[in-house]
Amino acid sequence: MPASVIAVDRALEILLCFREDHPRLSLSQIAGQLNLPKSTIHRHLATLENRHFINRDETTGMYHLGLLFVEMAAVILQDAGFQRWTQPHLERLSAESGETVDLAVLDGKHVIYLQVIESLQRVKIAAAIGQRLPAYCTASGKAFLAFLPEDQVHEILGEKMTRYTENTRVSLPELFKDLHASYERGFAISEQEYEQDINAVAAPILDAGGYPIAVIAVAGPSYRLPLEQLNKLGKSIRLAADAIAREGGLAIFSATISTTATPGLSGQTLKKGVL
Repeated sequence: MPASVIAVDRALEILLCFREDHPRLSLSQIAGQLNLPKSTIHRHLATLENRHFINRDETTGMYHLGLLFVEMAAVILQDAGFQRWTQPHLERLSAESGETVDLAVLDGKHVIYLQVIESLQRVKIAAAIGQRLPAYCTASGKAFLAFLPEDQVHEILGEKMTRYTENTRVSLPELFKDLHASYERGFAISEQEYEQDINAVAAPILDAGGYPIAVIAVAGPSYRLPLEQLNKLGKSIRLAADAIAREGGLAIFSATISTTATPGLSGQTLKKGVL
């Protein structure tokens, strides 16, 4: 094969070394798996890291797959075929709740909305398709963060978070406590955290490895969606998200996405979430 083809093939072989049972690998481990010199592997890893396919932990020197794989999955989820699978479930949730229902994916530090089923009520809340909102203070964003590995959550959040309302959590310990609770119940709640008088609840669509690839949310005026109603709707959204995962055959994503698993805030390894 031409040298350029060999280089591409080796880069792909390196990426395929990362799997659910060994999400983090050293240079020596990768070289051993592929039976290639460390110098050769190091050159390919440097290129993959520069392109954000691979990340290197500066403390341990271990390599793991980068967030670029999540971004690539988001491109797949924007395909009309996937949205045809989700449409009936979103419409059913909107009819059941009487509120706006949307589907979003994670895009860097924000969630971006791909589908919106608007409420038929006169007073309603509706995100625009393509709108981007911060992940840490929206139900949709927190539903993603609650099921991500700890290092990715820190990477997404950064060091400074804007306070949009008096309910916005800008303290990392406080936010992580909320994410723990979201993971335990299977859905995230936002009570006027991004915008005054607006509440929302969201649950993730998980791949076969328990990694969030999209989120379904119900949003509306806070007077129509008190905490009791949010908890009730959260269970319905969770069931809808699970049904979409089954019908869509989302196990196909596990080979690329769930391999980024790392020990999470609770100390466990990513299987169905880490927080």
